[in-house]
Amino acid sequence: MAVFVASTAGRSPAGLLRAPSIRRETIDLDTYELFRRGSELLAAGHAHQAVISLEQARDAAPGHGSVREALGRAYYGAGRTSAAEAEFAEALEIDPSNDYAHFGLGLCLARGGKRTRALGHLRLAVAMRPEVDTYRQALDRVERQRGGEASGPGGSQGRQDGRG
Repeated sequence: MAVFVASTAGRSPAGLLRAPSIRRETIDLDTYELFRRGSELLAAGHAHQAVISLEQARDAAPGHGSVREALGRAYYGAGRTSAAEAEFAEALEIDPSNDYAHFGLGLCLARGGKRTRALGHLRLAVAMRPEVDTYRQALDRVERQRGGEASGPGGSQGRQDGRG
């Protein structure tokens, strides 16, 4: 039996069956259960444990954007920013209109000192869902950080290496 699952941005696992997606893909019930379990662990604040289930779900359904996004969230919560960045980027390859993947990728890039690139993704997330305060707050924070770099010693505006 196959189950349709779409992007999870702002939706509960129960609402996934009705969610629209750019690329529709079915996943089997076992994979969906791994995804659901990982999502529940993540929501409960257990990012490290969520990674285990979500990696298994990703391996079973590598082309599924909602699984990639959830795994990106789990990696980010577990402090694995580089892995999170890769998963959010892959989620965007699958569904470029995934606002949360833009937000997550923006956070990862900002944390890595790539603030100019981060701003582009954060601005897209805000444009897609202007009602989400978390997106706006992250955008404002990264804009302030970047502005502080420009006015600091040496004027390192636009540096991508995080030193400056």
